[in-house]
Amino acid sequence: MVEWCWREQNVFLNIFLTRGKLLGMEREIAMTTAHPVQVSVLRWAPPIVHGLVRDLRVRWALEEAGWPYREHVVSREDQASASYRELQPFGQVPAFRSDELTLFESGAIVHHIAERSPALMPQEPASRSQVTAWMFGALNSVEPPIMMFNILDMVYQGPKGADVQALRTWIVGWVESRLDALVHVLEGKEYVLGRFTAADVLLTTVLRILRDTDFVTKRPPLDAYQRRCEARPAFRKALEDHLANFAKHAPSA
Repeated sequence: MVEWCWREQNVFLNIFLTRGKLLGMEREIAMTTAHPVQVSVLRWAPPIVHGLVRDLRVRWALEEAGWPYREHVVSREDQASASYRELQPFGQVPAFRSDELTLFESGAIVHHIAERSPALMPQEPASRSQVTAWMFGALNSVEPPIMMFNILDMVYQGPKGADVQALRTWIVGWVESRLDALVHVLEGKEYVLGRFTAADVLLTTVLRILRDTDFVTKRPPLDAYQRRCEARPAFRKALEDHLANFAKHAPSA
């Protein structure tokens, strides 16, 4: 009888604590969304980077979470100003500001949003840690070789002799190995962890960097994964707003 009562008490205690955590999260979300957050975005950028600037991943996360936000449009002059450098020490976008805090680095901002949104991160502790691990993986394991390739092919304007070509070949192999690993992880799954999470926001926006290559399209499972993520209404709304800002501030012909 004593053992039964002890077990019953623990069941009710666990229910109470779980409900308390959920209510706490609901209150936190309500407090955060009561006053729209502010996200800095570039006033304008060359078309070659439209759809790639990293405010897109933050906009997408906010749309998935259902949080309203305001654009803080910044010019080149704003980026160099002391006031903006207080928000973003490197003068980049995005920077995030709410009543609670200011943040920079798109991965950190998406993680902050995800921790407060069941749409982007599950509530079970181990599952939350898996999402966090894949968010780190997207930015630390997948993005670096892709960015190196992108810089070498799209940005670097110097001599491209044998040494540079050898470096490019090595980087291509690095990119290929990372993408092959992703294909293996995605076997039998719609998203990297089964259900859609913030990890997919970051992975998809990283894969988009390769849009002018065949790295993704020649891997049908990876191509299908990216298309699936980009078909989400939240992504389409985020991309629409991202592009609309550039169109609004496009320089006169």
